[in-house]
Amino acid sequence: MELLIQNGCRMAEPGEYTQRAFLNGKMDLSQAEAVADLIASSNKATHQLAISQLRGGISTELSRLREQLLKLTSLLELELDFSDHEDLEFADRSELFELTKEIDSHILKLAHSFEAGQAIKQGIPVAIIGKTNVGKSTLLNRLLHEERAIVSDVHGTTRDTIEDTIDIQGVTFRFIDTAGIRQTTDTIEQIGISRTYAAIEKARIVLWLIDAEPTQEEVQEIQERCQDKSLIIIQNKIDKSPQPLTSHLLKISAKHGTNIDALEQAIYQAANIPTISDSDIIVSNARHYNALLSAHHNISRVLEGMGGIMTNGEWSMIHESTSGDLLSEDLKLVLDDLADITGQGRIVTNEILSNIFTHFCVGK
Repeated sequence: MELLIQNGCRMAEPGEYTQRAFLNGKMDLSQAEAVADLIASSNKATHQLAISQLRGGISTELSRLREQLLKLTSLLELELDFSDHEDLEFADRSELFELTKEIDSHILKLAHSFEAGQAIKQGIPVAIIGKTNVGKSTLLNRLLHEERAIVSDVHGTTRDTIEDTIDIQGVTFRFIDTAGIRQTTDTIEQIGISRTYAAIEKARIVLWLIDAEPTQEEVQEIQERCQDKSLIIIQNKIDKSPQPLTSHLLKISAKHGTNIDALEQAIYQAANIPTISDSDIIVSNARHYNALLSAHHNISRVLEGMGGIMTNGEWSMIHESTSGDLLSEDLKLVLDDLADITGQGRIVTNEILSNIFTHFCVGK
């Protein structure tokens, strides 16, 4: 390779061959991004997600939506060509309204899949919480199969959050070992406890370790902080306390590894990861997500322009629509938003290409 370079050859830029494939019409922009995701995939779930996108799952769905939008725009613009005939209407407004609602519903469904897509791609955050010296750091080390966190009998050893990832059944989980929750006058430990609460906010799954029966006040506080989380309550140190606490608790010994397999299974089930097949469309790219949100915003303007109003999450048509030229312009904005995702039907700037393809093979 050095000899070739000395004689005038050059190294390929990151993603250069994929970029050429896009520019030559061999794949669209979302499929090109899927190549980068496939290279970067580190487990079964992210691999399947990238393969699904590379095979054109999202491209097919967006093409179908764009085709419907183009029909709507064509009918509205046809009316403009016959603007001298005020009573002439090529598109029944009520049917147009229902079709636009259906398109918006599909756009929102794609946008809502982003949370699951990001969880698969970035790893699902899991916070390990509990009182001091209850075994949180021991559990983290057990799950990671290495001495990642300092373990000590001294209370308050962990004063900051410690993060690391593991793979459970092909899905990446980001475990966060937190400072023990207790009343303390130590300023540094208080900061660590505040970060524990921040970790709970960011987590999708919370593992609450206990080694003694919690008070009603403790139960209420944790449940309030974990209202929108999957909360798994675990009795640790069963080797020291053979008498079970509340009967429905998952019982483990982090020190000896007892029931760790059952805990991993419970964590995986709590993640509620969808099974990804060729027919599933899950958005995992932030650029795609932002384009879908913009499309939803613009198509909402179309529905409002048709006389629609949102009530309890449902659109209803309550009055006459505005002129077709304004509706047509808003529909064109929706078409542009969807074209941004695939790069079809809209000029893709060099800046967009640079942002996408320079990230290929980073760290590989």
